[in-house]
Amino acid sequence: MADQAKPISPLKNLLAGGFGGMCLVFVGHPLDTVKVRLQTQPPTLPGQPPMYSGTFDCFRKTLIKEGVTGLYRGMAAPLIGVTPMFAVCFFGFGLGKKLQQKHPEDVLSYPQLFAAGMLSGVFTTGIMTPGERIKCLLQIQASSGETKYNGSLDCAKKLYQESGIRGIYKGTVLTLMRDVPASGMYFMTYEWLKNTLTPEGKSVSELSVPRILVAGGIAGIFNWAVAIPPDVLKSRFQTAPPGKYPNGFKDVLRELIRDEGITSLYKGFNAVMIRAFPANAACFLGFEVAMKFLNWATPNL
Repeated sequence: MADQAKPISPLKNLLAGGFGGMCLVFVGHPLDTVKVRLQTQPPTLPGQPPMYSGTFDCFRKTLIKEGVTGLYRGMAAPLIGVTPMFAVCFFGFGLGKKLQQKHPEDVLSYPQLFAAGMLSGVFTTGIMTPGERIKCLLQIQASSGETKYNGSLDCAKKLYQESGIRGIYKGTVLTLMRDVPASGMYFMTYEWLKNTLTPEGKSVSELSVPRILVAGGIAGIFNWAVAIPPDVLKSRFQTAPPGKYPNGFKDVLRELIRDEGITSLYKGFNAVMIRAFPANAACFLGFEVAMKFLNWATPNL
């Protein structure tokens, strides 16, 4: 069972979650770029080497060809999107917990925490989908050598001109399929680890920084263990030319398994897992620090 010492404040979750999201982007974006390039690289032709042989090869080639800025390609879109997205994510989790409490002092079970986390995944999709669409297109255009978009705003403008709002929100269903179960796993794992790592006789609110980092990092790994297959499908679908997959994710799944086998659903696995621990450790530490500040500065918020 999860320990909840203080009344839940969805508004504080909103503010602290935004700060946590900023921390996540700064730490995790370079390996996110690597992940997307691995997931979207063209199939290898017979007798030819792949564009990238793996995570470290992609990282090295990007660094050599484009410098450090290449690893941060497209970061404006997730920074603009992820900050409010994580704010809404943590707000949704706080609201999901509050809705399941009959009394403020009620302690929620882990299945209830999973359900609250799933609600947060629904809340974030409206912000997440366009940010992911723009980010993926900018990340792969640098590796393809073509320059169709001159930044995040130019990409959004051209997508809207070409396909309207549907073009910007391409991949919404796959984003939901990825984020709803993964967010449930994310928050439930974090709360479980916080309780597990809290020394006997101590409060969860007194958890040390290293233990918060461990709980947040492992929660990120569990999140992505659930999210990778739909994330691969989403990256392919969002970066495909218009009309390539008329039946949506079913066509992407059929093509991937036919051409590259079931293991293709775990493309970018190493990059995701290497990124997941530090990025999500930074996110939850940022959240907890901001929450402590808000509890001190505005105890009645």
